[in-house]
Amino acid sequence: MNVLLIYPEYPDTFWSFKHALKFVSQKASFPPLGLITLATMLPERWDKKLLDLNVKKLREKDIIPADLIFISAMSVQSSSVKEIISLCKRLDKKIVAGGPLFTSSPENYQMVDYLVLNEAEITLPLFIKDFYSGDLKHIYSSTDFADIKTTPIPQWNLVEMAQYTSMNLQYSRGCPFDCDFCDITVLYGRKPRTKNREQVLAELDALFNAGWRGPVFFVDDNFIGNKPKLKTEILPAITEWMKAKKYPFYLNTEASINLADDAMLMDMMIEAGFESVFIGIESPNEKSLAECNKVQNQNRNMIESIKKIQLSGLEVQGGFIVGFDNDHQNIFEDLTNFIQKSNIVTAMVGLLNAPRGTKLEERLLSEGRMLKDFTGNNTDFSINFIPKMDYDKLLSGYKSILNTIYSPKYYYERTLNFIKTFSPKQKKVFHFNPNYTSALIKSIIKLGIIGEERFYYWKLFLWTLFRKPKLFSLAILFSIYGFHFRKISNDVY
Repeated sequence: MNVLLIYPEYPDTFWSFKHALKFVSQKASFPPLGLITLATMLPERWDKKLLDLNVKKLREKDIIPADLIFISAMSVQSSSVKEIISLCKRLDKKIVAGGPLFTSSPENYQMVDYLVLNEAEITLPLFIKDFYSGDLKHIYSSTDFADIKTTPIPQWNLVEMAQYTSMNLQYSRGCPFDCDFCDITVLYGRKPRTKNREQVLAELDALFNAGWRGPVFFVDDNFIGNKPKLKTEILPAITEWMKAKKYPFYLNTEASINLADDAMLMDMMIEAGFESVFIGIESPNEKSLAECNKVQNQNRNMIESIKKIQLSGLEVQGGFIVGFDNDHQNIFEDLTNFIQKSNIVTAMVGLLNAPRGTKLEERLLSEGRMLKDFTGNNTDFSINFIPKMDYDKLLSGYKSILNTIYSPKYYYERTLNFIKTFSPKQKKVFHFNPNYTSALIKSIIKLGIIGEERFYYWKLFLWTLFRKPKLFSLAILFSIYGFHFRKISNDVY
């Protein structure tokens, strides 16, 4: 049995880092963790091949030998999914599809032969059983959540690691919070489900033995969803492993802002090798936070919380949203000022959208304000409902935020202020990669010589080189990120 696992292409977005990847001559940020985990769940005797369309083009000759085509996708990849399905159908190939896109809207994919929805640990074995019995169904679904202690180690031998800037690993699923615009709790529940110590160490071993050295992203919806287990079991185990292996990985993840309330947890994360956290901050407007049930962000000085995390030695990357019903006319200026004051360099600002199945969608449907399905990309200058604020004012204000925070003046000011105050507590072990040297040279030429940001680039370059040389590589990385953000903003509008 020949199986082709296809991962659809991402559009060019803020999240794709497409323009930044060119500096390091790599094709994608992360490999498709879900598909290579699913590959381990398939019968061992099946011959499996992975095709990530973010790395290589899809060709007929790749599809023809396959007996089954497996596709996993998120909503933002829907355009690429349609092309894949069309080609597979033309070549008369059977398709098995799953993942968030198909689970959220299976009615849009009736042409797919077999929809294996929800969590594969539960539904994939049912499909395999029926495959061998010859009694296959069109849809396999479940309302249960999987015990991820049964989740196997991903099949890393399918991945061409040199094409990616980072590897990824999952420790938990679900989030204890219930923000109304977020579909995480719809897909994975509010009770965080976790792997055990042995699983996490086995997955670290698998990446290490596959030859990877460098960034590893814990893709958890909220890494700190179960603090007691992290403190007593997982982080001590990761720390011991990292020390024994001489810190081969640079770790990063996603967490909620209440991380700032736990100094011990931050210290333990840093000792384990974590360098940055992405946090959903959303808005400086208390009424907007209450509107979307972002309880963990309410009634706190968020700038102060962000500074606590930064001063602990963790870089904070932030997600922000405009378009809430309670957003006032000054929200665009307020959010811009908040981002500058917080010194969050990687500030991802998007328009509010209502994903399928969320409480936000439910409310907007009841109010007759829903327009269409969410594209999966909240930075593509589209919104899938009728906002309270005048639509043109909302779009204009959103563009003004991006024009400001990604402009060389504001972006490099924020970056330099962060570099000046940031002091990582953990000594970083350098792993030589020729792509880093290439990235430095390309940044000098593209940003320092011909770029509109050249004055600000050299100011950051020289200040960091002579005053904080240990953060020089981070400064160059931020410069490259800034180029990507500006490029996307300019290309979209």
